[in-house]
Amino acid sequence: MVCSIVGLGLMGGSFGLAMRDYFDEIIGIDHNKHHCEDAINLGLVDKIGEFKDIEKSDVVVLAIPVKSIINSLQNISKLNIKKDLTIIDFGSTKESIIKNCPNSIRKNLVASHPMAGTEYSGPQAAIADLYKNKVMVVCNIEESGKIQRKRAIDIFNKLQMHIKYMDAKEHDRHAAFISHMPHIVSFSIANSVLKQEDKEHIVALAAGGFKDMSRLAKSNPHMWKDIFSENKKNLLDAVEAFESELKKAKEMIEKEEWDKLQEWMKMGNNLHKIM
Repeated sequence: MVCSIVGLGLMGGSFGLAMRDYFDEIIGIDHNKHHCEDAINLGLVDKIGEFKDIEKSDVVVLAIPVKSIINSLQNISKLNIKKDLTIIDFGSTKESIIKNCPNSIRKNLVASHPMAGTEYSGPQAAIADLYKNKVMVVCNIEESGKIQRKRAIDIFNKLQMHIKYMDAKEHDRHAAFISHMPHIVSFSIANSVLKQEDKEHIVALAAGGFKDMSRLAKSNPHMWKDIFSENKKNLLDAVEAFESELKKAKEMIEKEEWDKLQEWMKMGNNLHKIM
């Protein structure tokens, strides 16, 4: 079985590493020549190909930004693909991808979102166990073909992932609160500290708490700009919810309502009882 991976960064590269013994051949496709060179040198793929190589593939993984996924689906629909080709996309939002997928290849698409990743990017960041024990959200599975469903699930099981089925619209709202909003908060923390503190004091005083809260600010700004753009409405709802809680905390501090503030913090402790 032949697999083409479009996008040889962290997500695509890690998929290639993890699935080397599952596919007979893995073809890497990326417009970045340096990514292609690194992918070969690191053993992430067997060879570098072109987009047209998807025609001889049994599986194609789209590990690229959402807008690029939509464009790729349009282009795939114009190729002479195998009838049972399975297309798996790793887009961070799902509704726009499904909505814009050409009808002619809708059954080929298994719309998925791996809840995995790090703050690093590029082929050098790829790790073989990135997906192990992580959740793979699969959206609107009833719209995918029977063969494609089975093949995708086999792949996710091979990756040792936990599969969660969800409606695309529901997924995008949950992702805004649990993934996208924390990134905005982390960037905000990083920027507020950079504007108030000099480098020497940041290095000297930054401990575990600050490092944990600011870790996501290392993430690729270009990639996250696209994610925020695609999920704008849900993200704004999440940011407003966060602002509301931050405002409550500020008011309690201003009024020196320390017991009330303590109860508010206890409520936040409950999150980790369910994680």
